[in-house]
Amino acid sequence: MASTLRSSTSFMARVDSKPHKASDDFPVSMTLCIADGYSYKAASSCRRLRAVNSSRREVVLRREEGPELLHSLREAPHGGGGAAAGGVSVYVMLPLDTVSPEGRLQRTRALGASLAALRSAGAEGVMVDVWWGLVERAGPGQYDWGAYEELVRMVDKHGLKLQMVMSFHQCGGNVGDNCTIPLPPWVHEEISRNPDIVYTDRSGRRNPEYISLACDTLPVLRGRTPIQVYSDYMRSFRDCFSGYLGGVIAEIQVGMGPCGELRYPSYPETNGTWRFPGIGEFQCYDKYMKASLQAAGIAVGHEEWGREGPHDAGHYNQFPEDTGFFRREGTWTSDYGKFFLEWYSGQLLEHGDRVLAAAEAVFLGTGTKLSAKVAGIHWHYRTRSHAAELTAGYYNTRNRDGYLPIARMMAKRGAVLNFTCMEMKDEQQPGYAGCSPELLVRQVKQATAAAGAELAGENALERYDEAAYAQVVATSKVAGLSAFTYLRMNKNLFEGENWRRFVGFVKSMREGGRNKGLPKSDTTHSDLYVGFITSTDKNPELEAV
Repeated sequence: MASTLRSSTSFMARVDSKPHKASDDFPVSMTLCIADGYSYKAASSCRRLRAVNSSRREVVLRREEGPELLHSLREAPHGGGGAAAGGVSVYVMLPLDTVSPEGRLQRTRALGASLAALRSAGAEGVMVDVWWGLVERAGPGQYDWGAYEELVRMVDKHGLKLQMVMSFHQCGGNVGDNCTIPLPPWVHEEISRNPDIVYTDRSGRRNPEYISLACDTLPVLRGRTPIQVYSDYMRSFRDCFSGYLGGVIAEIQVGMGPCGELRYPSYPETNGTWRFPGIGEFQCYDKYMKASLQAAGIAVGHEEWGREGPHDAGHYNQFPEDTGFFRREGTWTSDYGKFFLEWYSGQLLEHGDRVLAAAEAVFLGTGTKLSAKVAGIHWHYRTRSHAAELTAGYYNTRNRDGYLPIARMMAKRGAVLNFTCMEMKDEQQPGYAGCSPELLVRQVKQATAAAGAELAGENALERYDEAAYAQVVATSKVAGLSAFTYLRMNKNLFEGENWRRFVGFVKSMREGGRNKGLPKSDTTHSDLYVGFITSTDKNPELEAV
């Protein structure tokens, strides 16, 4: 039986009981037949797809058997046309490997069709990581923007906007990482010569995800400081894409740590080092961090405090009460504990301000919005010490607001604070982990409001269910989000029921939560036809998204 729904989206979808695979190896279970000024050929099911360019583009889909279906794609400005008053624009993250290790844009035909589908669904645009490890892989100051230029043109053609992430971190080793993109090879050569330029834990384990913030102003990268390297990279980007900044490129998100987030790599999943809901470990044992800590101890008249990090902070997978430092009335409440946590979190804040200051100087006057991402570390939130937040660098406890200083720093630089875990509810979390994503989001919302900073959001994990979408919509209304970025575009998103829910979610967000989503069978006045067609035809040559 075929079901039909109508919405603000303009595309035709065919769903089969078995997944197809596109000719460029992008696996999917939905086939979208979309035309955008071009002609495509597909076997059996789509015998001829023709687009006629005019002020109104018409798409004709013909099959050897069955009626002819006709619908239109109307011209519109970039993005989904903007959200209604009180509504929130939705962006969608592109796959992490959108650009190959060789610097080529991958799966371009499937990507083009996917962009058309997102555009017709009302999405404002897409987000993509602009990997430092790919762009500057050939050598210092040698930038290859070719694949990203192609992507920007493609997004422009489909009438969408872009959030582009200056990804100065490694991809691989964290939640959701399905590929590996290391830092540039020449940077790894410098790490081999001087391992202390990356974060190090108490046991001496090095983490190559991101350059240690203690090196920010030291010429450890072939005579340049990391801040200079990041500035040169962003300046080259600005010069290359100057014609798109403030238009197609609506936002630059500046990476400031592992996963692009302003934090320490305190909970790395590589090789099973950390498992949820472990407290993580402090990352202050490279020689540059140790020198900074020593200087801080001397400055407050306690040289002994600066000799090393806490000796009783436990290990990655312990619970707060298992440690002397994080337990209910542990060392974190002592004068030494307060000194250490102020130094540790203060170093992270200074790092964030240095990187954002560099970005502000580069992109000032381009009309492009700046943003930075803060991690939603919600486990052990209900404990007094908030141990997992402390090891990540957020000095947030039962008695201290650790997010207000971060929000103030963002506001000073005119940057949007992008926060995760917007889809989570407390009742969905394991009781033993002391989680409270809802209280955490509420606290961050209050911090941004007090600091005068904009707040945007993301979902932390892949979710396709109505409950997750409803939670995001509810949170967006309460928190006053400026935008929401959905994680992530992949084959699961385009599966029939998932896609129906997503289209309804986008519509609800754009309308400020007034729309509850799309019914399975809609008889209202929507302006889009989506046909779910059953057939025994399973030709593998079908063009797919």
